[in-house]
Amino acid sequence: MNITLTDHSNFTSLCPMGELDANSSMLLDEKIEEILHRGMYNLHIDCSKLTYISSAGLGVFISYLETLKTGNGKFVFSGMSDGIYKVFDLLGLPRIMTIVTKAEDVVKEFQGNGTL
Repeated sequence: MNITLTDHSNFTSLCPMGELDANSSMLLDEKIEEILHRGMYNLHIDCSKLTYISSAGLGVFISYLETLKTGNGKFVFSGMSDGIYKVFDLLGLPRIMTIVTKAEDVVKEFQGNGTL
């Protein structure tokens, strides 16, 4: 798994490539920790190159929900394939996480959300 990071004015994009499973979820966790240590609490997850996600991968995102909320931030997911979305939907995650279908909606979701 490779994860690219792109900093924007008020959010950071992470683009995981490949399979997000028990092994690669540790790398994702490290990347998110790095971003949070820089004071950035708005995280965009570009799922367009994600081919698989396991419960361990989902667990990483779920484990940071309260931290992001406390920092007035959030996750915004985009570019999900139907298969990846079905996994999120099966667990009811679209009710507690923001998932957008258009790239321009990512920026809109973070408008007004600053960093600490």
